[in-house]
Amino acid sequence: MAALTHASLVEYLLEEAFEVAETIETGAGDAELRGELGDVLLQVVLHARLAEERGTFTFDDVARGLSAKMVRRNPHVFRPDGTLQDTFPASVAEIVRKWDAVKTAERPERTGPFEGIPDALPALAKAQKFLDRAERSGSRQARSPGQPVVELVETSGSRQARLPDAESLEPFETEEELGDLLLAVVGSARARGFDAERALRGAIRRQFASPS
Repeated sequence: MAALTHASLVEYLLEEAFEVAETIETGAGDAELRGELGDVLLQVVLHARLAEERGTFTFDDVARGLSAKMVRRNPHVFRPDGTLQDTFPASVAEIVRKWDAVKTAERPERTGPFEGIPDALPALAKAQKFLDRAERSGSRQARSPGQPVVELVETSGSRQARLPDAESLEPFETEEELGDLLLAVVGSARARGFDAERALRGAIRRQFASPS
């Protein structure tokens, strides 16, 4: 373990996490998912072992901390002693409010709703996370430039979201304008309940998949 560090393991942790996502999104079997989850767990074990060698914390500390956090952050589910509540909130919105209130109490030093969003998140996922936080905090939302970026069309009796043809989009001349357009696409997707990051991964797989 002497050659390993938390920093040197980061790339493998990210790789294993994305492999889990791909296994789920491509509909792979339970056996493959079980194996990929094991690979992620191995990364947790390795990081905990490195910390244990330094005398800072152990894998058991990680598990106990997670259990305590789940109880603390879900008062709508658990009593302080970890037993289940007799009743539960009637709406998801109420659950989210309780969750946000607990997180705010835990981290009073945070001055805004966007603190704590990992800077290393992929850009589309990061944009969606910012939009989520903005809506929950009542902040101003990003608006699509000009015409709607995503339109719904009838396809074989069903409605399908698609981008307008490139020629019909307002042209962009700079990366800043392109960034605004991409943020608007994420906002349009989110408004319809789509995950832009997952959708793009799926489109790449469909477009570039090797012919069978």
